[in-house]
Amino acid sequence: MSRRLIVSLSLVAALLLPSSRTVLNADPNHEKTVWNYDGGLFMETDGSIPDGPCFRIFGRATAPHYFENLKRVDTNAGTMVQRGNDVVTEFPAQLHLSFLLSDFPCDMQFQNASGGPTYLTKAVVSTFRLSFYWKHGMALRPAQGIVVRRHVMIPVAPYATELAEQLPKRFQWEFEFDLPSKGVPVSDSLVLVLRTQDGRIAARAAARM
Repeated sequence: MSRRLIVSLSLVAALLLPSSRTVLNADPNHEKTVWNYDGGLFMETDGSIPDGPCFRIFGRATAPHYFENLKRVDTNAGTMVQRGNDVVTEFPAQLHLSFLLSDFPCDMQFQNASGGPTYLTKAVVSTFRLSFYWKHGMALRPAQGIVVRRHVMIPVAPYATELAEQLPKRFQWEFEFDLPSKGVPVSDSLVLVLRTQDGRIAARAAARM
């Protein structure tokens, strides 16, 4: 088995809300920032294919009860992850990652040569390759034992329903995976890398405490 887990995206999903943050600054010399992770860890990024479509990835990593009342506290003295008064140093035995892949307007520098809009298709998505890594500092190590749980292609209804027959058909893709994470320190980040068929990085996102 290759050390780099690569799965075809022709093979699950999350409605996302950002992690909340509270900044307390009663003493300017002891600023305190608290991040709440009740909804899990979130990732979001934009991607593009040369002379092709642009897209957005929304993702969320969850685990039963693990993220309830979980907080990261940043102070001038350092960072600590806590649940109540308990210090948390490792991820749970397994994370469940879900993400949504959908079309998104291109920035000017990513416009295709024709200048017209292009959209994700089943043929394009089926050529994508997905890799997962754990990132510690600058070092990346491949995530192992990942299991694909679900993949769905969902039609997107056009706003102008009366022109539906004249418009290109558009879709969103939902993906779900189980990722072993036992013993992984909470200081590590989960990194998702999406590559095109020729190995170019089309998108990269990270979920981190």
